[in-house]
Amino acid sequence: MIPQEIIRQKRNGATLSAADIDAFIGALGRGELAESQIGAFAMAVWFRGMTREETVALTLAMARSGDTLSWQGIDRPIADKHSTGGVGDNVSLMLAPIAAACGLAVPMISGRGLGHTGGTLDKLESIPGYGIKPDAARFRKVVDEVGCAIIGQTGVLAPADGKLYAVRDVTATVDSVPLITASILSKKLAAGLETLVLDVKIGNGAFMTSQEEAETLARSLVEVANGGGVKTSALITDMNQPLADAAGNVVELRNCLDFLKSNKSGTRLETVVLAFASEMLVQAGIVANAADAESRARKALASGKAAEIFGRMVHALGGPADLLEHPDRYLASAPVQKPVLAAADGWLGACDAREIGMSVIDLGGGRRRPQDKIDHRVGFTDILPLGTKVSRGDRIATVHAADEASAQKAAVALSANYRIMDTAPALSPVILRRI
Repeated sequence: MIPQEIIRQKRNGATLSAADIDAFIGALGRGELAESQIGAFAMAVWFRGMTREETVALTLAMARSGDTLSWQGIDRPIADKHSTGGVGDNVSLMLAPIAAACGLAVPMISGRGLGHTGGTLDKLESIPGYGIKPDAARFRKVVDEVGCAIIGQTGVLAPADGKLYAVRDVTATVDSVPLITASILSKKLAAGLETLVLDVKIGNGAFMTSQEEAETLARSLVEVANGGGVKTSALITDMNQPLADAAGNVVELRNCLDFLKSNKSGTRLETVVLAFASEMLVQAGIVANAADAESRARKALASGKAAEIFGRMVHALGGPADLLEHPDRYLASAPVQKPVLAAADGWLGACDAREIGMSVIDLGGGRRRPQDKIDHRVGFTDILPLGTKVSRGDRIATVHAADEASAQKAAVALSANYRIMDTAPALSPVILRRI
């Protein structure tokens, strides 16, 4: 196998054979390719695309690049959810324990921040001691005994994806349907799932900015996953504003704890979390219909069972046993907190969610290069949803920053980001379509 020849073929628009794809990905997983070759391959795929057959081959090759997991002996349906990424999207943190509380086993393998989006693993690493890379035996033990475990890719589970994922983030090749499909599903196929629900986001804060793009990606994911033997569906959701009222790492983790304590009812975030919980439960055959599934999920949340499971998961993976009871003991706060003020009277009519994500990166809460270290403390809280009526000078968010200069810069940028309208805007629903 000559890597540059495979890159040349794809660059020129040829359809790669499954054997060539398997050979290239095998070499990538073994560490035999230069980073420049990985980047060139990603860029060629970005420009030329892949057929459905190529995408299936890429996904299976990446899934086979390491170990695969078996959940034999666990007497609950093995289910998971994945999001294509957004701003203030901490759904997985609450969804996994809710689903576990309702009778599912959820082995959730998540990623770091990608582009302007926040990463589930970065949020969890805000918790002292939390181990995102347990060995396979411990991963299985936590899923079996607790009901869910949210971890990162281990060195032996789809290792080719981990290497390609890191290069995509810094080569502007994130928003490629075949690469997104293979990246997401290789981990899911290797994880031995029975069912999967996908959150495909659309809007100015998502990688897919049009309905056509989102539906194309959703269909690609659903068709490839089902073809790989995992019962899969997708929901297309709105990402034209931050989903939670926080964006960052520690701040979104605190938002998660508030949610699990039932302090985020009536929000867009609650709508999405419960919709995905319902989809997971129906798909796995736990309940017969969406209404019963949502009722069960709400009870798991209101009873405190979901919060208990989250706390047990954190402790089982090395974190503190009393995080929910005493979060301030463990979660660091930024030294500077500054209000973001409305520039005029009116209604919050629109914002650029991607720019809010980029502002988190500017504050130090995200990466421009894979090796960059992040400041888990920084970000935004108290973010008002679009459609809120405000007066000039009202607080529309709070900046959490490492220093006064960074806080001032972020506050000015965020205030300018919001368009304030004279009349209440017409807003789209947060759940747009099921595929």
